Amino acid sequence: MTTAPVITIENVSVFQENTPVLRDVSFSVQKGEFVYLIGKTGSGKSSLLKTLYADLPLMVGEAEVAGFSLRKLPRSKVPYLRRNLGIIFQDFQLLSDRTVSDNLIFVMKATGWKSKTKIRQKLTELLVEVGLGSAGNKYPHQLSGGEQQRVAVARALVNEPAILLADEPTGNLDPEVAEDILKLFIDINHKGTSVLMATHNHEFLNKYPKRTLRCIDKEIVED
Repeated sequence: MTTAPVITIENVSVFQENTPVLRDVSFSVQKGEFVYLIGKTGSGKSSLLKTLYADLPLMVGEAEVAGFSLRKLPRSKVPYLRRNLGIIFQDFQLLSDRTVSDNLIFVMKATGWKSKTKIRQKLTELLVEVGLGSAGNKYPHQLSGGEQQRVAVARALVNEPAILLADEPTGNLDPEVAEDILKLFIDINHKGTSVLMATHNHEFLNKYPKRTLRCIDKEIVED
């Protein structure tokens, strides 16, 4: 078991269409750590996360994520980086024409799973872990928003990632449902998966305090 940080970034500047949104950022996320990322809309939270999963190129500074150097990472290696990450969005991004089970199986097959027995076994494990043990045959439109986000979490866990990168995962949910999703993230974290979660919900910070990074004035400061 490695004890190296899951994320290490040094003197990184983050750009959105050649405009710097964050400058000279340095921080790390340790294995098994839970970190909030906060800041106003447009402060650079999403752009930072996109840089970490190589959706935006790293042009200034050095960053290593799940053992991959982002400055030296060719496009052909990006899928391998992302297999070590779980990426969760505000808007779920489920395939509407497929059942819950088929949404998860699609990701498994796309990332190299071949054994039907192992796929079925993992599918059952994932649905139970996120509290959707009986929802496998339902379509996304038959689920509540909270249930759809649980499917998205299950999808992110398919390849047992080193870290979950969550971009406002509760932003579209009612407060009570949002808190249930946060508790799911905390449970996953307690099992050893690191979490970096961007959020606007300051109630979370008060009720479930964790290490917090704040995007402000194009910098990241630790609260």
